[in-house]
Amino acid sequence: MSSIKGYVDYKRREFCKEIKCPIQLKLDAQKQGSFEYEKIREICKSDCRYTAYQFHHWLMDKGYLIVRSER
Repeated sequence: MSSIKGYVDYKRREFCKEIKCPIQLKLDAQKQGSFEYEKIREICKSDCRYTAYQFHHWLMDKGYLIVRSER
């Protein structure tokens, strides 16, 4: 899926990195794909320390738009 012309897509974990999430910092210290990396990544999947509300407002503050196809 490509960006809308004139806009940029959200980059994976951009929010986590900018707010210096302690779990993201631990993840960054590991080799991607390693056992420890995947173990830490599970925390993000099932026990994120931040809420959808916080993420959504961060997106709005950064000027991101949430769009979807009509299909």
